[in-house]
Amino acid sequence: MSDSDDGGTVVRIVAPFGRDADSIAAVLANAGLKPHIAPGLEVLASQLDDRTGLVVVTQEAVARDSEALLQALQQQPAWSDIPFILLRSARSYRRSTREPLLPGSINVVEMDRPLGSMSLLSAVQGALRARAKQFVVRDQVTALADGRAALARSESELRLIADAMPVLIAFVDRALCFRFANKAYESWFELATGDVIGRHVREVIGEPVWQQRRPAMEAALAGREAVFEIVWPHRVYGRRDCEVRYSPRRDAEGRIDGFHVFVTDITAAKLALASSQQHAHALEAMVAERTRELEAQMAAREASDAALRQSQKMEAIGQLTGGIAHDFNNMLTGILSALDIVRLRLDMGRVDDLERFLDTATASAQRAAALTQRLLAFSRRQSLDARPVEINTLLVSVQHLLHSTLGEAVRIRAEPSPLPLHATLDANQFESALLNLAINARDAMPHGGDLTLRASAVSVRQGQYTAVPAGDYAMVAVADTGAGMAPEVVERAFEPFFTTKPIGKGTGLGMSMVYGFMQQSGGHIAIESSLGEGTTVLLFIPLSEAVAEDEPAPSQPIRRGAGQSILVVEDDEQVRMLVTVVLEDLGYHAQVVGDADAAIPILASAQNIDLLVTDVGLPGLNGRQLAEIARQSRPALPILFMTGYAEKAQERAAFLDEGMAMIAKPFLLDEFSMAVRTAMPGGA
Repeated sequence: MSDSDDGGTVVRIVAPFGRDADSIAAVLANAGLKPHIAPGLEVLASQLDDRTGLVVVTQEAVARDSEALLQALQQQPAWSDIPFILLRSARSYRRSTREPLLPGSINVVEMDRPLGSMSLLSAVQGALRARAKQFVVRDQVTALADGRAALARSESELRLIADAMPVLIAFVDRALCFRFANKAYESWFELATGDVIGRHVREVIGEPVWQQRRPAMEAALAGREAVFEIVWPHRVYGRRDCEVRYSPRRDAEGRIDGFHVFVTDITAAKLALASSQQHAHALEAMVAERTRELEAQMAAREASDAALRQSQKMEAIGQLTGGIAHDFNNMLTGILSALDIVRLRLDMGRVDDLERFLDTATASAQRAAALTQRLLAFSRRQSLDARPVEINTLLVSVQHLLHSTLGEAVRIRAEPSPLPLHATLDANQFESALLNLAINARDAMPHGGDLTLRASAVSVRQGQYTAVPAGDYAMVAVADTGAGMAPEVVERAFEPFFTTKPIGKGTGLGMSMVYGFMQQSGGHIAIESSLGEGTTVLLFIPLSEAVAEDEPAPSQPIRRGAGQSILVVEDDEQVRMLVTVVLEDLGYHAQVVGDADAAIPILASAQNIDLLVTDVGLPGLNGRQLAEIARQSRPALPILFMTGYAEKAQERAAFLDEGMAMIAKPFLLDEFSMAVRTAMPGGA
């Protein structure tokens, strides 16, 4: 196929007598076409290529031998049918019949001379358009052939790869018949691949195994992926442990049309694990029996424990549960015991001294809330209220808190930057991070010492600090004169629940909380420390433009509602009950539902709603999605979000639109009532 720009546009002319050829070429050239004159049919036959769009011949030209032309046309590709315009002689009018001048296999239109240039041009242009469509067909046929060839190559490569893998790979349709199976089936089942395809699963794996696997297969056909481990004995190798995975497949319309099968032999891994466990047990026995070799055995135990800790890092949920269980149990004991005492005294008719026990329950609950915030900070899931702040101002303000927290044995000195340092932070979380670092510093100085808070603008070079990218930052350094840390302690300082303090003196969440807060705020953290020389923790905060700060609003007393209608969406039954009681006691009319599906019809109705209060983490549609739906029919509806753990609400500025507010769980009565009153139109 020619790549020429003239493809299918050249008009070839064969008119051997007189000036017919020149006259026809002139008419076509004046119309912007591309005529080309051939002296005879033999020359024309050699010129029939992809550039040829049309052939104009006269009756006199075809009166001669046209065998060469017919052979050339027969050699054209299947898609090509070159159109011919045959100009008949005026003498042919006198014939009583018109015998064909060209064979019927040729795509020919006959026109009688004399004829005008417009008629000729019209016929030529029509034939060229028809010829252009042939090239479109050619391109489509070529593309289809290329696509089929590529598909065949792809399928061949897929088959080659699948057959090379020591894993059972197959596809089973909805009728539970194999539609694809790789070569591994031959060694696992002693069946040729061709004997597997088309057969029912029961026939291939046998009735007992079929009955065991049937529930998992039905789950896969229902759209749920199934992964499980089994023992699958082999007649030659004996024991064989396998991991089986059924992955549902959906068609173009989203319907499940079958599932993929992946079966992996994990015998080696299982044997290795068993061997490792046996080795650990043997090691423990040796420690008990050979006390004289305690040092060598303890070193081996440390190596085993290090491997176990590395494995436990992959089990984040179990790690967190184990780490916080002790503290949470203490807090829950304080809450439950205090409430039991209150209930007991109420049953006895005694109402004296109840406030002391209620205060104890409240304090324990607040400690639990603070621990939850630390966990969320470590996992970067707490909701940050990031606002423009000035770092020096925060540094000075936190001094008073540190003086009352650290005691007189620690001398605190603040060194603000000579220039303002503007950043975007959650001020409360930042102060909490500084307090955590200060408490760590105090514990490192049991006999007292100096704690310095220093702020400055720095330009970090590439590679100057590990994991701190080059750039301009506001740096806050928290430096102590304590015992310092060894390099291996510095390396693990940010791990959750890693602590060098005695049991009961700390959870090990402080540094990980600071790390999580800095990461979530777009900043970075580094530690400089040596044994006996103190520790400096460096916080690197991205600088931002100065923004005028709003004047703090004066505190206002809590006012009761005036019967305003509030729609509450909360999935937790106890929280729903408490919120309803609070709102009704404050004089509001509360309508409470458990999820977004129940709230949508109410929002779409004509019912008056003055405020929507919704949890963010709802089942199904979350609170933010419900707010978007509500705003479609009620554009001005105020919305108050409640959140305790909401991954999508990490940055309040980006999460909240106009007329939206957020309150974090757990909250006190006065905080919630103030949030409701503030969110109401006019703050009422």
